[in-house]
Amino acid sequence: MSVTQTSAPTREDFTALLNETYGEDEAFEGSVVKGKVVAIEKDMAVIDVGLKTEGRVALKEFTNHGRDPAPGVGDEVEVYLERIENALGEAVISRDKARREESWVKLEQAFEKNEKVEGVIFNQVKGGFTVDLDGAVAFLPRSQVDIRPVRDVAPLMNVPQPFQILKMDRRRGNIVVSRRTVLEESRAEQRHEIVANLVEGQVIDGTVKNLTDYGAFVDLGGIDGLLHVTDIAWRRVNHPSEVLTIGQQVKVRIIKINHETHRISLGMKQLQEDPWSAIEARYQVGQKLKGRVTNIADYGAFVELEPGIEGLIHVSEMSWTKKNVHPGKIVSTSQEVEVQVLEVDASKRRISLGLKQTLQNPWEAFAEKHPVGSEVEGEVKNKTEFGLFIGLDGDVDGMVHLSDLDWTRPGEQAIEDYKKGDTVHAKVLDVDVEKERIAIGIKQLASDPFASKKTGAGAGDEGGEGELRKGSVVTCEVVEVKDGGIEVKIAGTDLTAFIKRSELARDRGDQRPERFSVGEKVDARIIQFDRRARKVAVSIKALEVAEEKEAIAQYGSADSGASLGDILGAALKARDQKK
Repeated sequence: MSVTQTSAPTREDFTALLNETYGEDEAFEGSVVKGKVVAIEKDMAVIDVGLKTEGRVALKEFTNHGRDPAPGVGDEVEVYLERIENALGEAVISRDKARREESWVKLEQAFEKNEKVEGVIFNQVKGGFTVDLDGAVAFLPRSQVDIRPVRDVAPLMNVPQPFQILKMDRRRGNIVVSRRTVLEESRAEQRHEIVANLVEGQVIDGTVKNLTDYGAFVDLGGIDGLLHVTDIAWRRVNHPSEVLTIGQQVKVRIIKINHETHRISLGMKQLQEDPWSAIEARYQVGQKLKGRVTNIADYGAFVELEPGIEGLIHVSEMSWTKKNVHPGKIVSTSQEVEVQVLEVDASKRRISLGLKQTLQNPWEAFAEKHPVGSEVEGEVKNKTEFGLFIGLDGDVDGMVHLSDLDWTRPGEQAIEDYKKGDTVHAKVLDVDVEKERIAIGIKQLASDPFASKKTGAGAGDEGGEGELRKGSVVTCEVVEVKDGGIEVKIAGTDLTAFIKRSELARDRGDQRPERFSVGEKVDARIIQFDRRARKVAVSIKALEVAEEKEAIAQYGSADSGASLGDILGAALKARDQKK
């Protein structure tokens, strides 16, 4: 009798038997299957998944962090089949993984449709938080928690709330969600509804929510409006904190609504009467009044004349004498000043004021105190190419032109005698109040040597007694000896002249400056006298030549046998006798 031997069944044989038993369409490892709870043992549920074997799942996986009830015996549940059989002969199943698989399918559908999903923030991690989306774990960046930074997140933890999926990657198992997007969308809907019920010109109550340098944000009941600093009051407000505080209840008027951006502009001053109405009736040109300096700029100072009304003192109208000076060096903030109205422009809401007009014009005061011809004293403030500037009474300057420094010397030469800080005396020549100019002269303190009676124009060649003109014989005093000649002063006058070497004598051998000494008196003949050019020139040589001609004419010639010495001797003797 023969015996047929059969081999032991392999894993492949077992798989084939399973396929025959459950069919190829039944779920196996790596899929979600249905099972029945057959027993509850401590904190574990024993589940029969129909594979001739049972699996165990912790009850906490069914409760979903305490939000769902635990299953009971006989309940049908879905679980994830990881392995059909482990070393203990039990199926390895998981409720969490089953829920995660279900969630991913739902989340992908919501993501494609851009729908919101519900989740719970249950943990804090680096850079944000983790959110349970019904089994699937998502990441919530800190920047996506709220519209504004949130300091305390505790009230948001473990509370079901909507989220928007920003990104999904199933292969990597990454989901990024946002709570901020949901809030912004809800806020936009709320803002749209609120804005739709508001109209421009409407007066509404609000609460000051925030203060900035440029204004205040006012909560109008779900939407913020901007109250610009210039619309808080008619008067100047440098910062909103001067008038408002956070949390203050205020009544405002809606100035403008932008329905596209939902931006609302508010005003408080519009609830009060405009102080600029009928402004021209209250302020007339030339009127003097007092005000308080509220602000100082490079171009001038603003003065409050009454609440809501300010005028500008331009820097050019601040001082009669201080030019190119910053207004802050003339007035200070909060200082009370007297001003004069220069111009009122109601259409441009401008009032031009003058500060210097309330004070006496210093040029007028100077002219009254120092009429033309009077003498003044002052310090040299500046030297220029055209003259000296002298500081005078009343903080005004007078100018000495180059031509008014000296009667006889060129101005370019005379100005070298002065330096900054010197105290000088001068005579007032002219005061032009309109042009704010004072002309003074230094040379006018002395008489004009060319205008004295001794420089008359009616004398003959010999000249009348005491009169000077071309051809006159004058006595000169040597004041300086130089290599090129001598400097002399004409006796009886303030005139000086320079006698060049070639004019010192008729004979070349006597044309030596060193033969003269300072203080020595010599006679000479005027060879040039130009009153307009203020030039006078004298010559000893010309006098000697003239005397020689005259002597020869009166006392004979050398041809008659008399020597030149005899002729000149006789002429000199006759001249001495006349004296």
